[in-house]
Amino acid sequence: MPELPDITAYLSALDSRILGRRLEHVRIASVFVLRTADPPLANLDGQIVRELRRIGKRIAVGFDDELWLVFHLMIAGRLHWKPPAARLSGRNDLAAFDFSEGTLVLTEAGTKRRASLHVVRGAAALAAMDPGGIDVLATDLPAFRAALTRENHTLKRALTDPRTLSGIGNAYSDEILHAAQLSPIALTHHLSDAQWQRLFVATRSTLQTWVDRLRAEAADGFPERVTAFRDDMAVHGRFGKPCPVCRQPIQRIRYADNETNYCARCQTGDTLLADRSLSRLLKRDWPRTLEELEALKHR
Repeated sequence: MPELPDITAYLSALDSRILGRRLEHVRIASVFVLRTADPPLANLDGQIVRELRRIGKRIAVGFDDELWLVFHLMIAGRLHWKPPAARLSGRNDLAAFDFSEGTLVLTEAGTKRRASLHVVRGAAALAAMDPGGIDVLATDLPAFRAALTRENHTLKRALTDPRTLSGIGNAYSDEILHAAQLSPIALTHHLSDAQWQRLFVATRSTLQTWVDRLRAEAADGFPERVTAFRDDMAVHGRFGKPCPVCRQPIQRIRYADNETNYCARCQTGDTLLADRSLSRLLKRDWPRTLEELEALKHR
């Protein structure tokens, strides 16, 4: 799912392409993508884009008369900038937004239709789409700590809860926790002052680094390589590959459709965190440390 750095890169690219430009027409190829009926989508035809805004992991495009078009890309939704009047073809193309200078196309890979469009009117309706998480890049340590300690959750859950922090998901939470040298299952109520300082600094620096990197990548074009899996990430999506700090293999916890990646040496004191499916299968044979894991491999 595109997260804060990816959404910021999209907004930077859209700023130079559609801000102040007239949206001539909207074409919908999939009826499932539009989740609202009032105001009608047709009300946007001929309107000028007045504002672009990030709302969590959503992109909000503002028009006159307090109209807003809100994109939620979910896991597989992506935006593309194509020549004017670009043809929609294939089942992945969901909608097109025609400007005289080019066409913004919304696509979604796979068969699950989760990406969505909403048309809303007014500040209250737009605010209702905001889960309420704070912007880490615009806050301080006390506010950050207060937000994450309202409830006692694991760091992984707290970082990715959109009601707590804005725009952080599975990928960048892995990177943040590795940079902070903290376990994904550490509880927010049990962190020391020093750990809170490390987490706050790591969260801000990791997000800002990736914002700058993705903006630079798209400086001469549109962000076409938006993905949660990048070769230069430290741990996310790198199960079994060496940690860039200690060279030990990256580990993972798998659950539902997601997984958490971490370095046992850097983050958990060489302790392997229980993978629900594998630990059930291996039971007492489940290795507890990196040394036990290596011994198991050589049986």
